[in-house]
Amino acid sequence: MRNGDITLTAGDAEVTVLPGNGGRVGGLRVGGVELLRQGERFGCFPMVPWCGRIREGRFRDGATVHRMPLNAPPHAIHGTARDAAWRTARTSTDEAVITYDLTEPWPYPGRVTQQIALTADSLTLTMSVETYESSFPAQIGWHPWFNRSLGDGGEDVRIDFAPAWQEERGEDHLPTGHRTDPKPGPWDDCFGMPGGVDVTLTWPGRLELKITSREEWVVVYDEQREAVCVEPQTGPPDGLNTHPRLVTPLEPLEASTTWTWTRL
Repeated sequence: MRNGDITLTAGDAEVTVLPGNGGRVGGLRVGGVELLRQGERFGCFPMVPWCGRIREGRFRDGATVHRMPLNAPPHAIHGTARDAAWRTARTSTDEAVITYDLTEPWPYPGRVTQQIALTADSLTLTMSVETYESSFPAQIGWHPWFNRSLGDGGEDVRIDFAPAWQEERGEDHLPTGHRTDPKPGPWDDCFGMPGGVDVTLTWPGRLELKITSREEWVVVYDEQREAVCVEPQTGPPDGLNTHPRLVTPLEPLEASTTWTWTRL
């Protein structure tokens, strides 16, 4: 644990929040069993002010074209906040609120606030982006790395969801703009769920975890052996260009996701 890390507890659930490491949730233990992949880059990090890849790092706001650093060449990926230190606004036994002020290379001033709220059987993450100056396009999302196996020789996790469509993915890993019927995995793909994100992870005989959000987009990534990712977000990859959501002084951008678990 580094200085400034926060531990939340409720029932037999325990969450570690790492403001100094990108405002991420570093761990979620239920009955002593860790659900999130451990490591500096893992846990569950906030994707803000954009989610997934921006094509060639470029996005347009009116007549202005902005260029973000290409941290996943030839694209820019997952926002800037996961590489920054966040500040702790307040904490209690089962809740933390942390903030991050948008700064270079992002071209607009704004503040991101993330609330992490734990109960005995759920974790709710809520994020908002506010501005008091110029309006700008933005996205919010979360990128959790769930352990594929919970150890003890148990079966690997199963992913269950019923999306309305899958975004066709080009060779550059970005949506082409066409929608297809959902295809079998493995995936590094974006899906549409117009009724809200609703994905169930089941570790047979151990635990069922339901990931829900009012948002309508989810990226599922299960191409790595150690972990699977289920990422609710406010728009698809490259969404700053294709589905911009505007943050204005009167209207912040807000989103939340809840993970609810049941013992099997």
